[in-house]
Amino acid sequence: MANDKPTVDPALVRELAAILREADLGEIEVEQGELKIRVSKPAAPQIAAAPVSYAAPPAPAAAAPAPAAAPAAEAAPAGNALAADEEIITSPMIGTLYRSPSPEAPTFVEKGANVSNNSVVCIIEAMKVMNEIKAQISGTITEILVADAEAVEFGQPLFKVKKG
Repeated sequence: MANDKPTVDPALVRELAAILREADLGEIEVEQGELKIRVSKPAAPQIAAAPVSYAAPPAPAAAAPAPAAAPAAEAAPAGNALAADEEIITSPMIGTLYRSPSPEAPTFVEKGANVSNNSVVCIIEAMKVMNEIKAQISGTITEILVADAEAVEFGQPLFKVKKG
């Protein structure tokens, strides 16, 4: 015979491809005598994840007038004015705020709680990642401005703290 090369059975190739999909493999190779069959999926493009960093929210300008197109600022009650010894802990990201580490656990802080720079005051879930939010100030929590499991925005006030 002039052509002694083994022939490839298309049904075998289909069966190997089915095994590849079912087992979620990247490649299968079968060797039988001189016959060698390799079935593989194209590799998914690898996208390098950029490191995430969060910038501190901008400090409020003391002498800057409120912009005219800020109805939310006008709707805020007068009781939210800050005394000289008070500061606001704001959200460093968009997400869902949780006041305790789990539904059964006690809250991180309550009104009247003393906090230090490294005290965890809440968790914000963003993209299925739980991010601990630290006070970054020493003092006493005087007001809790958001409810548990509430959606929060970047820069949104979360807690009012009396420094000291």
